Parts: sequence; structure tokens; C-alpha cells
Amino acid sequence: MAIVDVNEPFLLSTRDGNLSQVRHVVLVLSGKGGVGKSTITTELALALRHAGKKVGILDVDLCGPSIPHMLGVGRPDVHQCDSGWVPVYTDPQKGLALMSIGFLLEDPDDAVVWRGPKKTAMIAQFVSDVAWGELDVLLVDTPPGTSDEHLAVLENLKKHRVDGAVLVTTPQAVSTGDVRREITFCKKTGVRILGIIENMSGFVCPHCSECSNIFSKGGGEELAKLTGSTFLGAVPLDPLLSGAMEEGADFIRSFPGSASFSAISTISRTLLCDLEGT
Repeated sequence: MAIVDVNEPFLLSTRDGNLSQVRHVVLVLSGKGGVGKSTITTELALALRHAGKKVGILDVDLCGPSIPHMLGVGRPDVHQCDSGWVPVYTDPQKGLALMSIGFLLEDPDDAVVWRGPKKTAMIAQFVSDVAWGELDVLLVDTPPGTSDEHLAVLENLKKHRVDGAVLVTTPQAVSTGDVRREITFCKKTGVRILGIIENMSGFVCPHCSECSNIFSKGGGEELAKLTGSTFLGAVPLDPLLSGAMEEGADFIRSFPGSASFSAISTISRTLLCDLEGT
């Protein structure tokens, strides 16, 4: 198998079948940066994996590819096979697959200084050329906002059904206001809103486990009510979760007694029931 070189020109692919065995595609969106969208994507993927599902993450946050670090997979070479690019698997059972531009950069400190057309071509290649194989759920982690990257993802997923989007916000009005615009984007582009997650909803003390509302509370739930969207749940700020993300550890496996584990598990079950119509 050949090794992929990010410095080579991106060629638009004619492959249509690499998503044919993917049952569900879910976009993870946020109108604002810094709300923990990539953390939520990672934890949802792990929760679904532990529920026995085969999961993939497509990381199209080209300028901030943090998920490889969160999953502790390092920077392995990406290889090509006859079907396209081979994703990086996080476990020997190949239950969780990941593709990210973080794997293609020569230096992890390199900045991706690209104009729109090159970003669009990279995303087109990610969507069409990754040989995912059989997956129950593919989560697409997007950058903040409603710009070229989001339109490129939707344009290139036209031939494959997108089940909908999960929107991530923090409780404050400054965040929910931006997510309201993301809801408008979904309505204009015909993307079904699967639900809203309120992240950083209170702080869990590592000593007594009491939850304090540092960033207020309830903004995401109120936004869901105002927009007629499903409120999937609230995930608190949790030092155990933050530490697991820093170390690339499996939080779901390591801390089953934490408040964050309970919230993420409930959200993942609700989302899976929606996707599978149960």
C-alpha cells in the first residue's frame, strides 16, 4: 500500500462506493469555537463503540485537527489501497476508525494555510476516497461556523443520505446565539437537526462531586425549546474528562461512575434510538 502525501495535488475522485456500507452519517456542528465540539464527537464515538457499534470519525476541522490526540493514536502514516485511503483504527478489533488531516501533516505544529478551493478539494477527497468499509455510524466533526467546509461536506455527501446534525453549545447566551444561526444554516440546507447538546453545563468538583454552574445553566435546553429541537442532554465540565482527553485515554472505559459518563451514555443511547428508529 502507498503512503498518502498531503503535498501532492488533490484530484477529484470518481469513487462513489466508499460510503455504501455506512448505515448512518451524522454531522457534529457548532456556530462557535471553543464549545468542546471535538470532545463531544470523540466521546459519542467511544460511547457508541462500547455499545457494540462500528463507528468512524471524519475530522474535517482542517485548521484544528485535535481528535487524533484525544484518541491517543499518534501520527501514523495513512496508506492507500485499491479502494482508497485506509483510515486509522484506534483498537485491534477495528471498531473505531478515524481520518484526519492531522495524519497527513509532516510536522504537528504545521499550520494549514489554505484558501477555500484547496480546503474544498481536501474535503471532497476525504468524503469520497476513505475506505471506511462497514460502519454503523460515521460522525463528521466540522469546524465552527457555516462556511466553505460545511458546504463542501454537504455537497460531497449528496449521493449518500445524511441522517442529520447534532449541535453543540455551551450555556451562555453568546454561544447559544451563534448556534441559533447554525440552526438557520441547517434549515436552509435541508439538514435535519437530531438534537442540541449543552456542553460545559456546570463544573463537577473532583473532591466532592458537587456540580457548580460556572457558565450558567440551561441555555442549550432553552434554545431547543425555542427552536422546536430535541434537547439531547447536558454534559458538565469534568476534570476527569479533561484529563482523559489530554492523555488520549478512553474516558468511557476509565470513569463509568462519573457524572459526565452518565450524561454522554444517555445522549448516545438517545441518538442511536433516533437513528435506528427505535
